[in-house]
Amino acid sequence: MVAEDDRFHSFIFTYGTLKRGFSNHALIQDLAATGDAVFVAACRTTAALPLVCGPYRVPFLLNLPGSGHRVSGELYAVSARGLDRMDELEGTTRGHYERLPIEIEEVDGGGSRRRWAEAYFAHDGYAAELWRKSGERGFCSYSEKEAAGYVKRKDRPQNLSFLEQIRLYVESS
Repeated sequence: MVAEDDRFHSFIFTYGTLKRGFSNHALIQDLAATGDAVFVAACRTTAALPLVCGPYRVPFLLNLPGSGHRVSGELYAVSARGLDRMDELEGTTRGHYERLPIEIEEVDGGGSRRRWAEAYFAHDGYAAELWRKSGERGFCSYSEKEAAGYVKRKDRPQNLSFLEQIRLYVESS
């Protein structure tokens, strides 16, 4: 059982590009190949939370409980080394995302097991502005429809930081 395996440091709820079939899932595949991550279950948040798209159709989960929808995603058990790599991708030291606790409910296998995990939320410094920019409407799932138009990091303007790109996005009309 995953919970009893000492390799795994954290449970991470993924809701966007880290999910299977999306652009950053290659990181999860690399981590799985080295024994640093394993898929646990399909799941959804127990609380309604806003899931919105920001600049370049990048998905953001907003820490604004009670707004939005219960969000669907995937749960992974991740080692400490895997967590470091995920934190780097998500820019936690650069103020892009914050890794915070979240209660989720597994939806695989006909049962519904609740557990605590962590998720990458939009940084508090711009989350409310993203919610306003979205017209206070979010998604219950980041699907192919929401991902249409997603621009990979390497294809975005390199002369601006991601935080500058977010600022320009929320300030645009």
